[in-house]
Amino acid sequence: MARELTRAQAFDLLREYNQEPFHLQHGQTVEAVMRYFAQKLGYGDEADFWGLVGLLHDLDYEKWPEQHCHKTKEIMEGLDLDPRLIRAVVSHGYGHHNDVKPAHEMEKVLFATDELTGLIGAVALIHPNKRVSEVSLKSLKKKYKTLNFAAGCSREVIEQGADMLGWPLEQLLSDTLDAMKWYEEQPHA
Repeated sequence: MARELTRAQAFDLLREYNQEPFHLQHGQTVEAVMRYFAQKLGYGDEADFWGLVGLLHDLDYEKWPEQHCHKTKEIMEGLDLDPRLIRAVVSHGYGHHNDVKPAHEMEKVLFATDELTGLIGAVALIHPNKRVSEVSLKSLKKKYKTLNFAAGCSREVIEQGADMLGWPLEQLLSDTLDAMKWYEEQPHA
């Protein structure tokens, strides 16, 4: 029987393989975005699970960027974690790191929002108080079109994610921005 993880255990696991504040914060940001979308899309009873998927999605990236998703799968399987959790986490690397295509809506949301959270975070950093609450959809769209801005955030992946979800790109941008604003307002943010 697969081992279940609490949020505290998942965060400890993330910290075991990640020490850089950026990677720890990114995991928590994607966790919050996933929880937000779970509620928004009618999966509120699975919000904790969606959050774990977001928190752990880059488990291996800091130590093994060239083996991204592969080392995560190896680590998680070694811990006998839920195969559903492993699949969901690994699926965000579809087309770039593996061939595990996002199937469940949760996996598609992770695929679509991972890169986008980085872009939104970069837009926030150019504002005076460096807060997501200062980012408008208009400014996000402008920076999205500026390909040399946050060039490491793949617009292609973001657009593939919107297509997988069957959403217009503007909806994905707007909803993810709202999710990150919501997270920023939380006491732990």
